[in-house]
Amino acid sequence: MIARILKWLMLLQVLAVLGLAYLAMHAWSVASPLLAVLLALAMLLAMRALIVARNFWESRRLGSPVPREYQLGAMAAARLFGGELRATLWTSSWGMLRPRLQAAGGIPGQGLPVLLVHGYVCNRGYWTKLSLQLAQAGIAHDAVDLEPINADIEDFVPQIEQAIGQLCARTGSERVIIVAHSMGGLVARAWLRRFGAARVARIVTIGTPHHGTALANLAAGTNARQMSRVDGTPSGWLAQLAASETPETRALITSIYSHHDNIVAPQSSAQLPGARNLAFGGIGHVALASDARVLRQVLAEITIEDEVARPPSAPHFA
Repeated sequence: MIARILKWLMLLQVLAVLGLAYLAMHAWSVASPLLAVLLALAMLLAMRALIVARNFWESRRLGSPVPREYQLGAMAAARLFGGELRATLWTSSWGMLRPRLQAAGGIPGQGLPVLLVHGYVCNRGYWTKLSLQLAQAGIAHDAVDLEPINADIEDFVPQIEQAIGQLCARTGSERVIIVAHSMGGLVARAWLRRFGAARVARIVTIGTPHHGTALANLAAGTNARQMSRVDGTPSGWLAQLAASETPETRALITSIYSHHDNIVAPQSSAQLPGARNLAFGGIGHVALASDARVLRQVLAEITIEDEVARPPSAPHFA
């Protein structure tokens, strides 16, 4: 569904560029058609950059203090903005238009299989770079496309359950590792609450608003309301989810996050008490799953043999 929507949006952007180019030639006296098209493309890029800049401004205004060791100078801030803009353009204009995963190469069946769970208004195409690295490492993996895009997070839980069953059946494994971005981490925790920990060795969340994000107040859908924060307080759904979890459940989770996340605000919302919390700096929200540092850490979490070898004991929540 997201791929179809993005293809229509891409078509609209192409038409907008052609319209602006026509306007440049006939109203602004730009003689060269190539120059007119380049000018139109620059205007479109500027508009996309303004959207990203607005998110950074809002997330900083509503954000948590950045620790001294993660504070950025002017050049590092420029790289942060450029990296997030590049990741946003790539995922929305190419990666998610062609949602596909790489088949595992090398030694098939290496380690536990991995289920990839995307975030709000995304699809499996978000995981292109991680999928390539998993495939090169010989790690079997699959992904879900959570639909409908504006549904209740609880409605996504059966989709996770089905995907885990299929992945276990395909690989012959009794357990999987879940890697989830943004809202996907909340979906994984909701699945864990309903189905228990028997078939999961570890859950790695990336940029997940575990305590909500103020920017969700501006988004549409039931799932956006569940991720919201009102007057600094997480939604009732988030509070109930947190109250249902035991220390054993939290110990299954690794939360990777950035102090410069431009969607999760405050950024400290990604810190989950009782979980393994790993902080990064200088990385935006969309760029998290394509940043080389984060990808190395995710692969390290997936391949920690002494922790995935033992099944955890955690209660089943009805």
